[in-house]
Amino acid sequence: MQSTDIFERLQNGETISSNDAEAYKMREASFATKALLLKMNNTANPDEIREILSEITATEIHESVTIFTPLYINYGKHTKIGKNVFINFDCVFLDLGGIIIEDNVQIAPKVSLLTESHPLNPNERQSLIPKPIHIKKNTWIGANATILQGVTIGENAIVAAGSVVSKDVPDNAVVGGIPAKIIKEL
Repeated sequence: MQSTDIFERLQNGETISSNDAEAYKMREASFATKALLLKMNNTANPDEIREILSEITATEIHESVTIFTPLYINYGKHTKIGKNVFINFDCVFLDLGGIIIEDNVQIAPKVSLLTESHPLNPNERQSLIPKPIHIKKNTWIGANATILQGVTIGENAIVAAGSVVSKDVPDNAVVGGIPAKIIKEL
């Protein structure tokens, strides 16, 4: 038996085998989050949205944060959201590996933040590999962009619409494409 909780192990970047004794806890937590998401995604009241998101993330979501629902999160308690953040419609956060969104970040519609992956070996493919995503201050992430696990987006950076970001983005850079590459410096 493991000495630490499965969610701690996920945040520590430990690969979780599909036959892990605590794997069921991830599904249970996801269904509990889904129940809260149903409430959050069916209200137009911004205070209520922040209140339910605070419950999902187990942190206080500041009154300066605006979320246009629907927003989809598979766990929630590994997501931290700063002040004056704007999250537009239809975003997906797979946060078992941890997501940090700092202050003044703008996230356009249909952005996916995916902290989870699977091994390449087909015999191990059901296992889960978590790695965090860190989005630093004043970042703008364009519509339908996908940020993959283990990526840090630097301060003041811009991710162009439709990009797939698989490597860190430096401060003050504009990146775009699949895979995303630096287009220019700000």
